[in-house]
Amino acid sequence: MLKWLWAAFADLREGIAFRRAWMALAGEDITDQHRRTALGPIWLLINYLAFVGTFIAIFGYARGAGFSAYVALGFFVWMYLSEVINQSISLFVREENFIKGTRLPLSVYVFRLTMQSLIRAGYALIGLLGLLFILGTPITVAWLWSFIGILLIIAITPAAITVLAVAGAFFPDLQFVVGNVIRLGLFLTPIFWYPAEGAIRGHFYFWNPFTYFLEIVRVPITDGVLPLHAFLVCGFIGAVSWLLALWSLGRFRRQIIFVL
Repeated sequence: MLKWLWAAFADLREGIAFRRAWMALAGEDITDQHRRTALGPIWLLINYLAFVGTFIAIFGYARGAGFSAYVALGFFVWMYLSEVINQSISLFVREENFIKGTRLPLSVYVFRLTMQSLIRAGYALIGLLGLLFILGTPITVAWLWSFIGILLIIAITPAAITVLAVAGAFFPDLQFVVGNVIRLGLFLTPIFWYPAEGAIRGHFYFWNPFTYFLEIVRVPITDGVLPLHAFLVCGFIGAVSWLLALWSLGRFRRQIIFVL
């Protein structure tokens, strides 16, 4: 076990040493994806505003600015989480040629995807802040808890990517399972609805791990309080995710090339 952990730490350390490479590649990936478009990466901002703005205009206008901010924050976090999960599950399969043709550590691909996801989320964040300003959401000291919540999600991201990418390399069918779970998760996660104690929605709210990642970013802004329970749950999930990531990276990193 210790041997695998040391191997994982060595891979991560080597991957961090290549930070200029994966940062540059992540930026190039975003540019390439929008190379022939007139607005370029601005489409990432437009996509967020179009979906959230349409939903608020049709379903949330009569329910007030509080509900609109609730939806805008919830969808911002959900969009980041769902994109990271969907992209992670096939990461090593997509990078097969690089993995087989170079001796780069696997963590380079993990950090590259993390950076890509952060860049995309950065454009959506501009849209979110604009919406909160238009909705007149007051800026309070509690927003700092929301900022810490975002940092916590970012800290867990490489671990989640590693676990899912290793699992996806060994079990290709998993990408279809995860894709269906994410599609259902859009409705089973309290992005657009409030929890109802005792009702079935209350159970989905309580047992859904995505709930707590939304709460650590949303509650400080919408309610002005520290969601301590949600932070504890996310911290626990993060610790378990990093343990699994270190184990899977150390245990299987040399076998990945043979299963691709």
